[in-house]
Amino acid sequence: MCGIVGYIGDKKAQPILLNALGKLEYRGYDSCGIAIANKSIEVYKDVGRVKALAKILEPHNGKVGIGHTRWATHGEPSKINAHPHSDCAGKIAVVHNGTINNFSRLREMLAEEGHVLASETDTEVIPHLIEKYYDGDFEKAVEMAVGEIDGAYTMIAIMAGESRLIAARKDSPLIIGVGDRENLIASDVPALLDYTSRVIYLEDGDIAVVSASDVKVKQNGAVIDREVHEISWSMEDAQKGGYEHFMLKEIHEQPKVIRDTLTDYLSKAETAADLTGMGGGSLENIIILACGTSYHAGLVGKYIIEDLVNVPVRVEMADEFSLSGQSPAGNQAIVITQSGETLDVLKAIKRLKANGNRVIAVTNVVGSSVTRAADRTIYTRAGPEICVAATKTFVAQLIALYWLALPYARVNAARLDELVLELRQLPVKVQQVLDNEAEIAAYAKKLAAYDNVFYIGKGINYPIAMEGALKLKEISYIHAEGYAAGELKHGPFSLLGEKTPVVAVVTQDNTYEPIVTSIKEIKARHSPVIVLANEDDDVMPDLADSVITIPRVDPLFSPVVNITALQLLAYFVAKERGCPIDFPRNLAKTVTVE
Repeated sequence: MCGIVGYIGDKKAQPILLNALGKLEYRGYDSCGIAIANKSIEVYKDVGRVKALAKILEPHNGKVGIGHTRWATHGEPSKINAHPHSDCAGKIAVVHNGTINNFSRLREMLAEEGHVLASETDTEVIPHLIEKYYDGDFEKAVEMAVGEIDGAYTMIAIMAGESRLIAARKDSPLIIGVGDRENLIASDVPALLDYTSRVIYLEDGDIAVVSASDVKVKQNGAVIDREVHEISWSMEDAQKGGYEHFMLKEIHEQPKVIRDTLTDYLSKAETAADLTGMGGGSLENIIILACGTSYHAGLVGKYIIEDLVNVPVRVEMADEFSLSGQSPAGNQAIVITQSGETLDVLKAIKRLKANGNRVIAVTNVVGSSVTRAADRTIYTRAGPEICVAATKTFVAQLIALYWLALPYARVNAARLDELVLELRQLPVKVQQVLDNEAEIAAYAKKLAAYDNVFYIGKGINYPIAMEGALKLKEISYIHAEGYAAGELKHGPFSLLGEKTPVVAVVTQDNTYEPIVTSIKEIKARHSPVIVLANEDDDVMPDLADSVITIPRVDPLFSPVVNITALQLLAYFVAKERGCPIDFPRNLAKTVTVE
């Protein structure tokens, strides 16, 4: 969730740290800080944004430093709780992501030994543990401190008089940027791209010792080699490109994302992944695990696979799966994660594989933790997504799921050719939705006046109603809920009325007549209704208060065009309400804590 950076080289560290932290703002934070090491350590931190911190800093010539953007977990947002944290003597400073489960016991132990801890954070125990074990060997002291910690951590430590950064990783992402007479450390790629495109992905249990000219990685005390990867996208890909917000840019990139993802699959002679298991075999049970927006993609995937392949699919939230008492075996598992670093998903993979399940991962990040944990990875080729609210990565996940299922479709050859042709035409259909942006923005102005909104859908578009509601609540702060249309009668009907609009996703398939009935029932309760309907639907204009027209596609692919319209609707509602669209409060792009 939080952002971490570190720099060591022949340049001044301060401006590089501030720039790198700025590139991680999309991860969300409420305080920030940097520490620069020379003969002493200077720490600068406060509540608020990186730009505000930069304005109050005095220039510093030090060439070694660390930085952090923090979402409050242990302790409220405050200057004293902000990172970096230091030891008693102020000679060691640490930044940390994750959660230290045993910090209360460690804090008590350190206090009994005379250490004075000033903050409410779990992180502060780390520099004090390093101080406790330091006997002239900085590297050894960090290793011993890490050995005391129970929980998830990504950390970087610096020490006065030391020309090294020492980093450690467990259950939280950390990468090293390999430069020319300089090296960097960060929790995500955008922080590094102004300086290098060559990165090393650290793995769980790694401890890295980084100087300006060398990177040494250790695992269980032994020095090991970690491959250097070349990042395929540039910093320009992570810029707004003339759009007012990253979210709007990323919504408009979706036709290209679909083309790029399909091109990647179509250029290969093999299927996206073998659904039947290693070496073939029967296809009987599939389990899909994900969180948040990716969970909604998994729910759409259930309809796709069950419709095309005719096998049962079970979809679960990864965090709940990890807590359940069941230990399934013999399943083909699909895990979906935009970042490839979602902690609950990684825990679920470990549990699945421990019980003999084969795991296919769908992710957007090459080299991420999930790619190493899974048996096979399907990349979504969406490029960098900066806005906290996922848009183009969701659509790319849907495309990956279509392509995963199509080779196993139990349909005749003519129907399969028809589906592949429809899939190839999706970029054009999505562009038609984008070309209708002004109409959607006009409806958004009306919706922005309400405080509560219901979304409804049926069949394959029920998860799209859920995702549309999630987008609205994420960025506009309007309370929104997505329901299967028939479920409104089981409780939510009591909330309908003139002040509770309903957004209905309507597709002309076997769900059409039931959802028409639901809309009539909603209108009888005087709720305003906005409908997403096919452009040739002649019923909805007379039934609904407003109609957003959607180009006709095969119902199987309707989620792609429908979610594009709902993303735009959420965006323009949030804009009308003056919300911080790219960086909504309390949210983070990558969730690496439980």
